[in-house]
Amino acid sequence: MIKYFIIDDEPNAVKNLEKRLRKYADDLECAGTFTDPIEALEALETRRPDLVFLDIEMPHLSGFDWLSRVPDPDFEIIFVTAYDQYAIEAFKHAAVGYIVKPIDPEELDRAIRHARKNIDLRVARRNNKVLLDLLSQKTNRIPIPTQDGYIFVDVESIVRLEGTDGYTRIYCCDGARHMSSYHLGKFRELLEPYPFFMPVHRSHVVNLNRVRKYYNEGYLEMEDGSRVPVSRMKRKELLNRLGGT
Repeated sequence: MIKYFIIDDEPNAVKNLEKRLRKYADDLECAGTFTDPIEALEALETRRPDLVFLDIEMPHLSGFDWLSRVPDPDFEIIFVTAYDQYAIEAFKHAAVGYIVKPIDPEELDRAIRHARKNIDLRVARRNNKVLLDLLSQKTNRIPIPTQDGYIFVDVESIVRLEGTDGYTRIYCCDGARHMSSYHLGKFRELLEPYPFFMPVHRSHVVNLNRVRKYYNEGYLEMEDGSRVPVSRMKRKELLNRLGGT
């Protein structure tokens, strides 16, 4: 019997997938469902699944981040994703399974057959290592959802981000501008690992390496010539981080 976890921050997605998996009751057994990836990490200490259905895009801890926190992951994985062509290519190279939302029954069946084969061959540990190595090559890029799909932008090329009406405009050093359906708070989370980004106003985040000048009136001139307001509460911190006084 193959024991599995489902990890997805959306309760309805967990229920829908679990319902679909009931048809495989002869050889699949649910060992746990989780909407909190941290709880799933803790459960690994006492319950060792053979297979994990893992959502990629979760707040605070993505599926990739979750996997990277597991020491020597030796279970088979089927990623559940609504985007990310780069990641799908990585899955293919690492022989790791994936299904795309909304879930197609034939794709799910194909992914489960693939997982059964890999479990029999005991290749999960090797495949997971290959996957993590591949994904580490894009650590300086972030996904930006657009009307047409997702684009991937090198964080160092971003000059600034501006939140407006629940959307975010991203301005890059090559003059490119992107409008994303992510709100600015989401991008602040994505950019937390990069210390050269700073929120200087409730609607503005800037790349400190792209700042050209600070004006005492309370605004920044950026490398692309744009001007960004700085809130009074942020001015002292900003000057300290820019090396001012």
